[in-house]
Amino acid sequence: MGNSVDRRGRVRGLTLLALALALLSGAGARAACAPDTVELRGDWGKARFTVEIADDLPEQQQGLMNRPSMPIGSGMLFVYDKPTSLSFWMRNTLIPLDMLFIDATGVVKHIHHEAIPLDETAIFGGDNLTSVLEINGGLAKRMGIKLGSEVRHPSYAPQTAAWPCDD
Repeated sequence: MGNSVDRRGRVRGLTLLALALALLSGAGARAACAPDTVELRGDWGKARFTVEIADDLPEQQQGLMNRPSMPIGSGMLFVYDKPTSLSFWMRNTLIPLDMLFIDATGVVKHIHHEAIPLDETAIFGGDNLTSVLEINGGLAKRMGIKLGSEVRHPSYAPQTAAWPCDD
C-alpha cells in the first residue's frame, strides 16, 4: 500500500507539473494565434491549449469519440460558421470532458464541468454560440477558468473579438 501512495503522489506531482507547463507555455516558441492553439485569459490568469479543429460536419460528429485519453494541455475546438444553439453529448466518448461554450466574440458563456463518459444526455450550451472547447474533465475548475473568460484563436473575427489575434 505504501508504494501505491508514493506512486499516486508522483502521478499527482507530474500532473501538476504538466498543468503548470500548459499555463506557462504562452511564453514559449509558438506564435500567437496559430490555428492549432487556443489561448484563454481572465482574472484567474492565462492558459494555452494545443487543439485539433473540428470545423466540418464529419469532424464535429466524430469529436473525441473512442479515445482512451487526451494529454493535459490538449483539446478540441469545434468551430461553427454562424452563431447557433449548441448541444453536445458524450456518445462513445471515453474520457470525462469540460466543455467551454463560446460566443462569436470569443467569450466563454457556459462551462459544463466533467461531462460523464458514454452519457447520451444532451448538454445544452446555450444560444448564439460559435465554438466549443473540449478539455480534460476537471481542468477548468483546477485552472480557475470561468464564465467571461476570453478566448483567442484565428476563428474569431479580429474586428469583433474580445481578445483579437493582433494584440
